[in-house]
Amino acid sequence: MSSALPTLYVMVKAPVAGGVKTRLAKTIGAAEALRFYRGVTSSLLRRVGSDPRWRTVLAVSPDRYLRSGFWPMSLPRVAQGGGDLGERMQRLLEMPSGASVLIGSDIPGIRPSHIADALRLLARRGIVFGPAEDGGFWLVGARRCPTVPRPFGEVRWSSEHALADALSDLSMEPGFAATLADVDTEAEWRRWRRGQFDALHQKAR
Repeated sequence: MSSALPTLYVMVKAPVAGGVKTRLAKTIGAAEALRFYRGVTSSLLRRVGSDPRWRTVLAVSPDRYLRSGFWPMSLPRVAQGGGDLGERMQRLLEMPSGASVLIGSDIPGIRPSHIADALRLLARRGIVFGPAEDGGFWLVGARRCPTVPRPFGEVRWSSEHALADALSDLSMEPGFAATLADVDTEAEWRRWRRGQFDALHQKAR
């Protein structure tokens, strides 16, 4: 990795009712899902937003909220742009910022140590993933070696196949950060409320 700071892109959605955690909202209601999203996002940005080991940038969706006051104005921002999730993530990975990692803003268990571990892996590998318990992934990072990998060709998003699909498109050996839990169902939300999401389920490798 170069001497320049790596970039952490936090992918955020405008926290408006009906626009975030829609799968969760179907069972706990849009207001409670919005409250969860706001709280988890705010907590995450406090933990990782000012860490000196990387530069934190908010990747905002929808684009029209780019200059909104929903998030700390001290953090730089970029628009996610159009396309499906894979197209938007690929666009961020290919920005001229050297090594970079992307995370969602709604994973309660993310800690600065998880980001640091992923960046250490990325120094040795061209791409790194943070697996989620449900078969998806909470982090993806890449560096140019000599070009940025393109793992998102045929991914079944929002399914238990998402990580496996992304890995199937790779021509290199990835690194794997810690396995963390997502909150997309009422059962997962209740588990989070009981304070059971902070354990590190699987170490980086």
